[in-house]
Amino acid sequence: MVTTPDLPVVQTSAGQVTPLVITWEPLPDDVPLEDEPVENTGQPLIAGALRESLELVGFIQPEMLIASNFGLCATVNGDLVIKAPDWVYVPSVHPSELAADRRSYTPTLQGDVPLIAMEFLSHKDGGEYSVKRSFPPGKWFFYEQILKIPVYAIFEPADGLLEIYQLTGGRYELQLLAPENRCWIAEMGLCLGVWQGTKGERTGYWLRWWDEGGNLLPWAVEQIAQERQRAEQERQRAEQERQRAEKLAEYLRSQGIDPDAL
Repeated sequence: MVTTPDLPVVQTSAGQVTPLVITWEPLPDDVPLEDEPVENTGQPLIAGALRESLELVGFIQPEMLIASNFGLCATVNGDLVIKAPDWVYVPSVHPSELAADRRSYTPTLQGDVPLIAMEFLSHKDGGEYSVKRSFPPGKWFFYEQILKIPVYAIFEPADGLLEIYQLTGGRYELQLLAPENRCWIAEMGLCLGVWQGTKGERTGYWLRWWDEGGNLLPWAVEQIAQERQRAEQERQRAEQERQRAEKLAEYLRSQGIDPDAL
């Protein structure tokens, strides 16, 4: 068990302000995890696409943890709290934890605090914005005050609205997006932004990554298409060279010169 100093406080019904006692304890094997279905078929597709492009460019390393709809745990005033963001990235987990199939993740105890958590906006209860402090705490309060995740992104797939909050002075502050509807995530060396188009059976708004030079990190299907396009361009260049060589040979023959003798 690990205890965190400099704790946030909570106001009781009697008006007293008391500190929250936050500890980082392993999830007992017999604790059941909620198995709530995703709210629509687009959510796992968006989450999977975010990971896919990172994997293709070699960003993902063995010590990293990237997961979707995955439980993050903390014990607050003796009560176990588990929240499952739609997408989460942890830069480094402890080596002894790498090989195991995870049911959940307890920051500090098992590795780094997540660098970024994402929620795909729910029309059910708006829990992504909940600052509820009493048990069980709201997602916003949990990510900001308990886990202290540096970057919190809230995405509305239906209309492409993206809000990115940076932890500054212990509070989340809304970041201004670039005109292209992107935000630079310095710790990852990448931009996170909104892209509209089609992947597989889904057409709509997606969250995507761009590098520092403004280049879109491709999905596998896009990478294959790019490689085919390059191969076709190379074939066309080779054909053009062959045609130029034939024309030159014909001209030399018309002048009484054997091109094969040159």
